[in-house]
Amino acid sequence: MDERRKKQSFFFAELQMSPSCSSFEVLDPHDPVISRLATQLFKKTTDYLQAEMVAGQEHYMLLEEINRLAITKYADLRSLAANLNKTLNEYNEMYAQQIQPLLQQIDQIEVQVSKFEVNAYRLDSYTKQLKARFKELEEK
Repeated sequence: MDERRKKQSFFFAELQMSPSCSSFEVLDPHDPVISRLATQLFKKTTDYLQAEMVAGQEHYMLLEEINRLAITKYADLRSLAANLNKTLNEYNEMYAQQIQPLLQQIDQIEVQVSKFEVNAYRLDSYTKQLKARFKELEEK
């Protein structure tokens, strides 16, 4: 473990003595190339971070717009569903009050027509029998 601490302390001592790791002071004379490169690095990093923030803000604004449109669309759909429900209830009431009694009358008329049809066939059959008898009596 002692050997590891020696290596760490040696490493940190080198870092403290290295001029490239010293703090950057505006008034301290530095290599102009390094200063220019550092300035370019900071500017490009700033530009990148600002672009990322703008992109994030634009995404957020887009999501807000999508949410607004979705709220509007769902409000329209809710209104449409309420109108459909109201219309359906009106049609159900109309069926119960107006159409169903008429359908029941039609069913009753159908039953009566069936009875009349049966009676008409009976009457037709009876008249045929009478006709046949009349012919028999006429022939005698």
